[in-house]
Amino acid sequence: MSYAGKNFRYLRKLRGWTQEEFAQKINVKRSLVGAYEEERAEPRLEALEEVCTIFKLSLDDLLLKDLSAAKGSSYIEQRRKQKMAALSSAEIQFVPVKAAAGYLAGYADPDFIDELNTFTLPMLAPGQYRAFEIIGDSMLPTPSGSVIVGEKVDDLESLKSSNTYIVLSRNEGVVYKRVMKNNRTKNKLTLVSDNPQYEPYNVNAEDVLEMWKAVYVLQKANTIQHWDVNSLAGMVNNLQEQVSSLKKKLN
Repeated sequence: MSYAGKNFRYLRKLRGWTQEEFAQKINVKRSLVGAYEEERAEPRLEALEEVCTIFKLSLDDLLLKDLSAAKGSSYIEQRRKQKMAALSSAEIQFVPVKAAAGYLAGYADPDFIDELNTFTLPMLAPGQYRAFEIIGDSMLPTPSGSVIVGEKVDDLESLKSSNTYIVLSRNEGVVYKRVMKNNRTKNKLTLVSDNPQYEPYNVNAEDVLEMWKAVYVLQKANTIQHWDVNSLAGMVNNLQEQVSSLKKKLN
């Protein structure tokens, strides 16, 4: 038994096309689409191949499977679920600077998150990721305009001191900083800039809404800053001294 006619009708309605629109897409007359759907005629091979191409189906599936009743849900819906499952582990929502202000209010709103553009990176392990554009020189030598890809941190106890994180807090919004745990005061975190010209500051752990551990930094080639070796060495030494001093205060 061939399901071609029934599948033609199902697939056409799935896309919301009229018979005339469908006929144009598969290069046949409208009357033929009606004849196929009413099973008064068998579709030509050329028409079958066009439908297979449009809907990414095999010829066997189109002819031999009832696509509208595959295991209690449509065949196309199953294919969509499989595709989404394959993409979900690597799909990254991108928060540009222009969306950062709205992110504080919409970070937990699925509709807001769905409106964000997404991209994928094949090197990422399964997990939940988000990317944030950063502006300013507080994290030099990471240049302004870089995109930080972060992995979701579900438990603040798992934070590792001196690692870099995207931090979303009630008072500061979205910032990219090096995070230091405060062993004396468990309910505070110290945020440190890589540029020693910026002073460290504390945030209350209860004000932290999200944390994303930085796993990749994406930047344009022409934004990479050229550093004098002596200047860079001096900056590194200053940062090391700053971190050492903070550790002593925190401990």
